[in-house]
Amino acid sequence: MSEATGYNRDVELNCNQAAGCCPMLIIFGGLPGVGKTAIATELARLTGALHLRIDSIEQAIRASGLGNHPLDDAGYRVAYAVAEDNLRIGRTVIADSVNPLQLTREAWVAVANRVRVRAMEIEVKCSDAGEHRRRVETRTSDIAGLELPTWKEVVGREYHPWDREHLVIDTAGQTVEQSVAAIREALAKR
Repeated sequence: MSEATGYNRDVELNCNQAAGCCPMLIIFGGLPGVGKTAIATELARLTGALHLRIDSIEQAIRASGLGNHPLDDAGYRVAYAVAEDNLRIGRTVIADSVNPLQLTREAWVAVANRVRVRAMEIEVKCSDAGEHRRRVETRTSDIAGLELPTWKEVVGREYHPWDREHLVIDTAGQTVEQSVAAIREALAKR
C-alpha cells in the first residue's frame, strides 16, 4: 500500500484512458472550522466532482426522525456507499468529513480499493488557534437545523493523528482559492 496515495498499487486501476479521465476519491479530514467544506466545495465546483458532505447526510438522517437514536457511523456508511456507486460510474468523488479516526480513514481507502481507483487523503488544519477559534465561534450553518459545535466541543473532540503520508493544507493566513490551487497542483502530479 502506498502511503502517499492510500491505494494498493498492485490493483489494476479503473481508469478510462480513452475518455481521458481517471476517477478518484479525494478524502478530506480535519477538525470543524478549519475550512474543509469551503475548500471541498470550491474544488468540486472547479472539477465537476461529486461532493459528499457528512454534515448534510447526518442532518438529513436526523430530520427523517431516525435521529432520535445515536447516529454512530450511519452518515459515514451512507457516504461510503454513495461514493462507491459514483466511483463505479467514473465520477471523481470528494468526501468531506471530520474523518477523525484511523478506522474512518481506512474505510474511505477501502472504498477506493474496491473500485480500483486512486485515493488522495487531505488533512485541513488551521495552525493559528486564535483564528481557528474565531472561525468556530462566528460561523453560521448553511444546513437547516444543523447545530454547529462550540469551541470547547471542537478542541475536546476525539481526533487521532494521521499515521501515513497525506497532503496537509494549513488554512491559517491562506485563502480558499490558495488552498484549492495547492490541492490541484498536488493532483496534477499524480
